[in-house]
Amino acid sequence: MAKMENGTSQILEVRVADLASKMRSAQVTEDEMRAFQKVAALMGGGSGSLRLNADDLIAASFVADALSDSTPRQNR
Repeated sequence: MAKMENGTSQILEVRVADLASKMRSAQVTEDEMRAFQKVAALMGGGSGSLRLNADDLIAASFVADALSDSTPRQNR
């Protein structure tokens, strides 16, 4: 079991590093940021802020990768 946990840990480390790299190179428009802030405020309940943990970010990166692989790229 330790071998499996170690393998999973290494995979997650790679995914987190990849996600961090993508976040550093992201080109987010003002409209996209406003949309994110609206969604975050709605999902944050009464607190007005959305708290994401590392698992959420990793899951989001898998979804984003799957979507980008299946969607033709458009020029911005």
